[in-house]
Formats: sequence, structure tokens, C-alpha cells
Amino acid sequence: MKLHLHLLSDSTGETLENIAKAALAQFDGVEIIKHFWPMVRSESHLERILTDVAANPGLVLFTLVNPETRRKLERRCRSLGLPAVPALDAVTDALSNLLGQEAKTRPGRQHILDAAYFARVDAIQYTIAHDDGVGWENWEEADIVLAGVSRSSKTPTSIYLANRGFKTANIPIVVESPPPDALFHLKHPLVVGLTTHADRLVQVRRNRLLSLNQTPETAYVNSDRVKQELQYARRMFADNGWPVIDVTRRSIEESAAAIINLVNERHLAESESEGGGNSGKET
Repeated sequence: MKLHLHLLSDSTGETLENIAKAALAQFDGVEIIKHFWPMVRSESHLERILTDVAANPGLVLFTLVNPETRRKLERRCRSLGLPAVPALDAVTDALSNLLGQEAKTRPGRQHILDAAYFARVDAIQYTIAHDDGVGWENWEEADIVLAGVSRSSKTPTSIYLANRGFKTANIPIVVESPPPDALFHLKHPLVVGLTTHADRLVQVRRNRLLSLNQTPETAYVNSDRVKQELQYARRMFADNGWPVIDVTRRSIEESAAAIINLVNERHLAESESEGGGNSGKET
């Protein structure tokens, strides 16, 4: 099945694209022809877009805050018999009702360069500079430190977490080369161990060697050797009481979400401890 998808935004359209991507992931066998229209802020611009919409009928998904621009788009779509869906309206209306205040009608308001934006940039810079055990002297500045054997998704997970605003360092666990002693004395960062199934890890490593035109038959991909590495890492995680995430069947996003949950649980426990309160929560 072929579908024309028109995405209209009065800002960069990043939010709209992410919403569309998440929704489309629920459907198979659909050929999407995407028409992307960011920075829609004038009637003349909208007119040009509507000409394309009429020529390529399909679903219209939009985030437009200007009332007149919205009305014009919705009127034209109705006349064409096309669905026009305001992607954020349901969430905005619910928040407005709960908060008792009207939403701001400012294009691109979510992209204001506020403190959170600069914190995210800072987290990305820190994470890139502390990949693969580099800069261990500054690990105490991290929010999260990921530990795991080679090819256990440490770097991509670190980068994803950085994009969510978490300063993330990572360290490879190697049997012949123990990590710096500083790893075992960190106070501020949450240290998380990453593990995976041995068979899966062997396959990932073998593919990596092939991509580098290297021989795929070395100790690096020996099954017994890989199992030994994983056992060594798991023992280290257990001895230090670090939480462990099994990434075998998880995407990077899913692993990161699990790690963020651990961070939030830790912060909650710390705040309850400082407040001297008892949540009554059973585990």
C-alpha cells in the first residue's frame, strides 16, 4: 500500500517527524511518500503546500499554532476529503485542563534555547570525550557510567543517553586489563553493567571483524573465551552491587529507557532518605 504523508510545522518539524515515525512503526507493508513542510508561517507558503496536497492526496499531520493558518488548512482538507490531524492538540488540551491555563501560541516554543538545551549539549560533549575508558579522572562528573565487555552496546547507549541530557562515560571490561580503581569508588554517577548472551555477542563480534576485513576466527570470537569474559564482568557487577541491564533483546532506546528508570529510582530513594520519609513501598 502506498500513502502520501504531509507533515506541516511552523517550526523545525522535529517533533512532528518523531511522532510520525513512532506511529508508522506500528504498520507493515506500507510505502510512505513523505512530504515535509517545516517553518510554515505565511499564507502564501501554505497555499503552495496545499497545491501539493491536492495533487498528492493522503494524510495531513500538522503542528501549527496560528489559528488562521490552522483553519485555512483544515477547511481545504475538508473540501478535499482528506484527514488533517493536529498532532499535539490532545496532549495540549489535557495539560491545559489540568493546569488551568491556556497554552502559549508561539511557533517553535519547544525549541527555545533554554537551560535544558545547553545541558544536553554539555552532556553530549562530555560523553564523546569519555568514551571507551578515556578521561576516567573525570568520571565523578558523570551522571552515568556504563561498564561492559567489548561490543555490548556501550557507546551507542551512551550517546543516546547524552541526547537525553545525561553525562555518560563508558568503560570496557577486559579480563587482562582491570579498570581503573576509581571506578569502584564513584559517588555521584550511577554505574550500570551491560551484559548480553554469549552466542549473540559472538555473532556481533564476528560481523564487526568481517566489516573490518579481519579474520573472523580469533580469541575475540571464541565461544569459551567470550563466556569467560561475560562471567568476569558479571562477577564484577555483583561484587560491587551495580545494577545490570541485559541488552540481548533490547534496542538501544529500550536499554537507555531502563537505565533512565534506574537513575530516577535512585534519585527518588535519595530524596526520601534526605527527607527522612518512608514511602511504604514494597519491593
